[in-house]
Amino acid sequence: MLFHVRMDVAVPRDLDPAERRALLAAEKARALELQRNGVWRHLWRVVGQYSNVGVFDVDSADELHEVLWNLPLFPYLTIQVTPLTEHPSALSANP
Repeated sequence: MLFHVRMDVAVPRDLDPAERRALLAAEKARALELQRNGVWRHLWRVVGQYSNVGVFDVDSADELHEVLWNLPLFPYLTIQVTPLTEHPSALSANP
């Protein structure tokens, strides 16, 4: 199942700088792992915002929930999830 996921990040400005660096490093490592495993298929930054959009490929909404819940930045994220399905006019649907 494919899901479009938007994440708006709001890390507290008063977070200890060392803790912030460690948190962001852990998030980057996890994002790279999920991409290499084919779970986080696409990842883009939203220009001018501390936000990103991505496409996740998982077996179920429950699996996506677990993936998102376990992101290091999860406590600081506002997340919007949209399930996706193939469009009938997509090239992939009309070889």
